[in-house]
Amino acid sequence: MNPLIREKIVLVCTDKIKAKGENVGLSFYAFFKNKNDNPELLMEVATWWILTHRLHHFEKAVKIKEMIQQNL
Repeated sequence: MNPLIREKIVLVCTDKIKAKGENVGLSFYAFFKNKNDNPELLMEVATWWILTHRLHHFEKAVKIKEMIQQNL
């Protein structure tokens, strides 16, 4: 996954955890605006989330943040 989206994922997860606590869940859509202005990047993240790691639609932000930081 490209470094810019990885950085954004960590920032979004950090913000969600601070705002709602350690048990907050999110989907990969949380990293994008409500419009499809970058379908290639959306598919890159969706592929990482769904095909590569077989994650559920909603996952804990702490789990996603840790996976990204570990470069999984």
